[in-house]
Amino acid sequence: MSNWRENVRKVVPYVPGEQPNKPGMIKLNTNENPYPPAPGVQKVLDSFQADSLRLYPDPAVTELTECLAEYYGVGKEQVFVGVGSDDVLAMAFMTFFNSDKPILFPDISYSFYSVWAEEFRIPYIRPALDDNFKLVKEDYYQENGGIIFPNPNAPTAIYEPLETIEDILQHNKDVVVIVDEAYIDFGGQSAMSLIEKYDNLLVVQTFSKSRSMAGMRIGFAVGNPELIKYLNDVKYSFNSYTMNRTSICCGVEAVKDDAYFKETTAKIIATREWAKEELKKLGFSFTDSMANFIFATHDSVPAKEIFGALREANIYVRYFNSPRIDNYLRITIGTEGEMEKLFGFLRTYFEK
Repeated sequence: MSNWRENVRKVVPYVPGEQPNKPGMIKLNTNENPYPPAPGVQKVLDSFQADSLRLYPDPAVTELTECLAEYYGVGKEQVFVGVGSDDVLAMAFMTFFNSDKPILFPDISYSFYSVWAEEFRIPYIRPALDDNFKLVKEDYYQENGGIIFPNPNAPTAIYEPLETIEDILQHNKDVVVIVDEAYIDFGGQSAMSLIEKYDNLLVVQTFSKSRSMAGMRIGFAVGNPELIKYLNDVKYSFNSYTMNRTSICCGVEAVKDDAYFKETTAKIIATREWAKEELKKLGFSFTDSMANFIFATHDSVPAKEIFGALREANIYVRYFNSPRIDNYLRITIGTEGEMEKLFGFLRTYFEK
């Protein structure tokens, strides 16, 4: 038998959220935005000339980089753009986590952090969140090779105040600290306000949630110019043309329409707060969500049973068969109509 298998990198892959496509389904399982992208995005797609696809895209993603820099009030040399925040984060792992010391991230968080650490041969420690699913900042004072955590966290939806983030930064000036802000537009204050004060801080965001462009795959990082240069060095060594021409044009239009962006995020926040009240009436308790989803547990019915019943009714939410959170459901905020159908089903289900 040949021995080539001995030289294969074997990993336990990340399993993405289920993507069903059934008529009449209610999809509340992967934290997508229930509203379409900004109208300018559709105009780009309607007028896009296919002939331009014979040309390579701009490897520096100049137009979108400059647009984001202007929007967030930073220099263009402080912005890095990639194919979704997953791509940006994976490159950040490769770029900044190269010590023999373990990196730190919470025990309840994105499972792909540990997948990347294993894939890139990075040692890691997962400090436990407290009983209320909050970060224990003192756990991040230990010697380490870097830190990453989402804020708000996923799947808990809990937002950590900037005071907590700054305290962690103050105790970790010799390593890169990455704050993953996929959900920050639905509540809380971005850590971008700290990047001028801390040259080791990298803030990563995405177009997938608040800008309704999960299918387009656009993510970006903001940090000091030196961090961004190192990220670009890795990108150009890996794949010079990470962003396609269509994504760049659509991304620019999404950023330009700030009024639409604020309107849709406000609608989701309002629906979220209403949904909390409805869930309470149904016997659920939940964390104080500052994201576009609610992390909820029922006072008497196991989460796995509710998940199964919803699935049979073509209503999809997320269930995690993981320690400490295996009696919780993560429910994406849909339109009010979608949420009302969810609550209507649950009212009937609990009356049985």
